[in-house]
Amino acid sequence: MNNSSEHPNLSGHRVLVPGGTGAVGEGIVRRYLAAGADVLVPTRSQERSDEFRALLGEIATEHLHLVVHDYTTFAGAQDLATQMVARLGGIDDVVAPIGGWWAGKRLWEIDEHDWQSAFVALATTHMAVARAAVPRLSAGGTYTVILGASATWPVPTSGLVSMEQAAVLMMHQVLVAELDGASRAFALVLGPVSTRAVTGESGWVTADQVGLIAAGLSADTAITGQAIRMTEPTEIAAALTLVTTAVPV
Repeated sequence: MNNSSEHPNLSGHRVLVPGGTGAVGEGIVRRYLAAGADVLVPTRSQERSDEFRALLGEIATEHLHLVVHDYTTFAGAQDLATQMVARLGGIDDVVAPIGGWWAGKRLWEIDEHDWQSAFVALATTHMAVARAAVPRLSAGGTYTVILGASATWPVPTSGLVSMEQAAVLMMHQVLVAELDGASRAFALVLGPVSTRAVTGESGWVTADQVGLIAAGLSADTAITGQAIRMTEPTEIAAALTLVTTAVPV
């Protein structure tokens, strides 16, 4: 499979990508735009919006919708979802590469600022976006969280990241159970990622592949909600195979 040129047809899909201006998010946004979807990406500032549009280049067509918005609170996320419905008519898919890295202290060394920023703030943002967007998803739509492999194993001196990612992974599992097939919830659990910022090594998943798989999940309604690991080459190949039916070969 030529991952750089193949993509499903998502014309008419309305996709929300909070965190889309990040290095992993860029690959996701590019793939959905290439598939013909309308993609709404919130940004921190107009300057950041302009920079991201320039970075995307020719693919930043009229299908890219950049809005300056703070979606990190319950009220903010609700307002973002309301604005998207008013602007595009609904929400079909959400892909949430929301996250950050924190390191340097053992659990008994953290202070309240560490706890609030590395755990509470990120977990709250994930929860805020989910509670705002999930009730608005179209039938058969997808809600996909992007996680690091630290969700499933402890990382010494980065324990708050491991704990927050594990909490979001459980949020995904609860969503799968509560949606009961009405919409679909996925978690893409990533190992090291090659991006525009980090070239990486052979065998790392790429931001482009993350976008390809997320778009493939949106396109193929036969794939049910699940967690998909992409931490090493065998898992990456299996994930790509899973969405092959949604991608022209």
